[in-house]
Amino acid sequence: MDRHPQQIKRERQDKKKHLLNVARASDMKTIIKNTLEENDISKAKVLYKKAVSTIDKMVNKGHLKKNTAARRKSRLTRHINSLSS
Repeated sequence: MDRHPQQIKRERQDKKKHLLNVARASDMKTIIKNTLEENDISKAKVLYKKAVSTIDKMVNKGHLKKNTAARRKSRLTRHINSLSS
């Protein structure tokens, strides 16, 4: 079976994309986890802004569906609201 140059290039690109996608997803999960673990309201609000921004970027790039993003942002918002009360 022949190995066409385009096929070789596509596999090389796929590996790079996969590593980037995994890294972005990991960063997003870490930011969300840090936000949910924070109990100080002022620090949590800063982390919340960063987490929401990251989630929105993931939606724009096509890594997350919009309803999944909405659910995650809602979870973060509930946490922030529980700290302020």
